Parts: sequence; C-alpha cells; structure tokens
Amino acid sequence: MAARVAVVQFPGTNCEQDVVEAVRSFGAEADVVFHTADSLGGADAVVIAGGFAHGDYLRPGAIARFSPVMEAVTDMANQGAPVIGICNGFQVLCESHLLPGALQKNSGLRFVCGVVDLRVESVDSPITSQADVGDVLRIPINHFEGNYTCSSETLAQLRGDDRVVLRYVDNPNGSVDDIAGICNEQRNVVGLMPHPERASHALLGSTDGRVLIESLLATAGVRT
Repeated sequence: MAARVAVVQFPGTNCEQDVVEAVRSFGAEADVVFHTADSLGGADAVVIAGGFAHGDYLRPGAIARFSPVMEAVTDMANQGAPVIGICNGFQVLCESHLLPGALQKNSGLRFVCGVVDLRVESVDSPITSQADVGDVLRIPINHFEGNYTCSSETLAQLRGDDRVVLRYVDNPNGSVDDIAGICNEQRNVVGLMPHPERASHALLGSTDGRVLIESLLATAGVRT
C-alpha cells in the first residue's frame, strides 16, 4: 500500500501543491488538508507547507498554531508519525512547541531567495534517512524570517543529541550554528527552511531535493 501524506494548507500558504506534486511523483498519495479540519484522515505522514500563513501577521506561524488542524498534527507527532515543516511550516512547528527555538528576521533584514548548498549532518531523521552524512544538496530557499535562534542550552542539546539534521555550507540568513534543519527528541518531527519540493525535477534546476522527499516516504511507508 502506498504511503499517504497529508499536506496542511493555511490561508496564505503557497507551496502545498508543489509538495503534493513531488510526493505523487514517487507514486505515493498526497492530499491537501485545510487548516480548519480536525482530522488528517488516517495519513501516514504530514507536511506543513511553506508560504505566509495568515499573512505572517504577529509572527510567522504564531496564528497558525491555533488552527484546529494543529491538534491533529500534534497527535500524529505524539504517536511517532513523521511530521515535517518546510519554511513557514518550520516556523509553525516552533510556535507550536513541537520543535525548540524560534525563527527570526534574517541578518541584515533582507529577504533571501536563491539556491543554497546544504550539508547532511544526520541520517537519523525522516527527512534524511535515505541520504549519507556529508552529502551536499543544492536546494532553493525563499524567506525573510529564516534565521534560526535558540538558547545556548538548547543548542548544546541539539548538538549533543545529533539533532541538527541539515546545515548551510554558506549561511545565508544568520542562523545560529549554520542550522538549516532540526528534529525533535523523538526524531520524528523535522523543520527545515529550504524547499526540497522545489528541487524535485531536472526542469527546476536540481533534483537534490528528491532524496529528502524519498526519505519522508520511506519513513511513512513503515507505518502503512
């Protein structure tokens, strides 16, 4: 049975269809779930897509965390299912306390849009399980508040527990310790700022994102 991924859509997100297309290109199932839903319909994994949920008013993700669907997302996370937040989705996961730390405005107060090199730091996560430590991936970024920050104690925990899953080779936004993606203590919840769904076809300029999508589906497939 093919794995099924629920892709959460908030008012203002704009990457949900990109994620759906990338997931389906592997032969898996993907459905968009609006933020007012109270169920994820038995999905094996969930992706919170990028964009500007609720216009990023207040703080990115701060309003989205109160949407009904986040209770279902939290339940899935607590059950050990793969939960992935991409860009704005990373911000939502931090605001929902499913991941530690926070995302603040980029250094220099600049919106960044381009392609960056990411180094895989850990393969013990649902987004990197099919990669190799040290792999360098070319993945697009597109954000204004992608500067990851946390306390020194949290950073020590992330480092000590091998929970930094992706780092920037050349830091584009000022993120502490060059962090591009982290996971929770249980290792099933991952947030990353870069967009792997935008690097899933050669016509888009890179296929390096496919290993991250493949990793998610391989992890989700264990649950089907």
